[in-house]
Amino acid sequence: MTGAKFTANVAFAAILAASAGSLPAAAQDRTEFRIAWSIYVGWMPWGYLSDSGIMDEWAERYGISVEIVQFNDYVESINQYTAGAFDGVSATNMDTLSIPAGSGVDTTALIIGDYSDGNDAVIMKGAGTLADLAGKRVNLVELSVSHYLLARGLDSVGLSERDLAGLVNTSDADMIAAFSTPDVEAVVTWNPLVSEITATYPEANILFESSEIPGEILDLMVVNTEVLEANPDFGRALVGAWYEVMALMAEGDEEVLSALAEASGTDLAGYKAQLEATRMFFDPAKAADQARSSDLPGTMTNVAEFLFEQDILGVGAPSADFIGIEYPDGTVTGDPENIRFRFDASFMQMAADGDL
Repeated sequence: MTGAKFTANVAFAAILAASAGSLPAAAQDRTEFRIAWSIYVGWMPWGYLSDSGIMDEWAERYGISVEIVQFNDYVESINQYTAGAFDGVSATNMDTLSIPAGSGVDTTALIIGDYSDGNDAVIMKGAGTLADLAGKRVNLVELSVSHYLLARGLDSVGLSERDLAGLVNTSDADMIAAFSTPDVEAVVTWNPLVSEITATYPEANILFESSEIPGEILDLMVVNTEVLEANPDFGRALVGAWYEVMALMAEGDEEVLSALAEASGTDLAGYKAQLEATRMFFDPAKAADQARSSDLPGTMTNVAEFLFEQDILGVGAPSADFIGIEYPDGTVTGDPENIRFRFDASFMQMAADGDL
């Protein structure tokens, strides 16, 4: 990874931080909202919510409208949210901390949808183990959870990023095409890309996957905290619509599951296989419990330390404690004077209690 990459990242973060200064005006009481999402097994319901009209029904219940926009590039969707173009976005816990929170945008984890339990993987061409990555170049979405997974995997065999020939920053939209080229030796990515790569290329060899670090890669719907506080019905509508679809999925509704499969570019069997590698929280009570988990502060501390080591925990972050992260019981890890990431169990609990 080059210094130029870091410099560009910091410069971009500074631009985003400047644009974030205009966000409070957008947080006023309003009726129109936008959220962004990208292709991933656990986030496919957002597309279905839009296409099926379920989101519209819940929005109308609260006298608002919610536009759901799909992005083909995951990082770009988060960048657009951070710049203020959207009120919410599907993102992981790590990427929320590094991009919007790190850029000064106060962000709340409204829904914990799942955690990756095998959906993220390090894949090499040909036989070998993690130790055989030494001296090889690895393609991934740099500074994303793929980067984190690779670091965790390398550490498990006594290696570090310095032992690689280098990293190649590759958009998730380009990952499958990249794997097909002869100069690509290994990739780190997520489903449905993992499934497509392993099904298409017999030489694809999974070396390490997220099931080996359970609960560390959380898949969320995060929203702007000021927008949520000024417009709680926005949160209620999102959560209500989400758990209506979760109930259908939990029942095994094949019409819904087939629609999700088709949208993600696979068939019903393929989508079910991806779900097996995903610890979905169909039950809002269990999702709320995950937000209140005693393990979460430790996980987020580890994530913050990784980001700080990579020089991407906010502009000019002096330590891994630079950004404060608040949990449902009010405890904080990091700087309590700079809280920019919040885990809120209250809306999920409303769904569990039937109070939406």
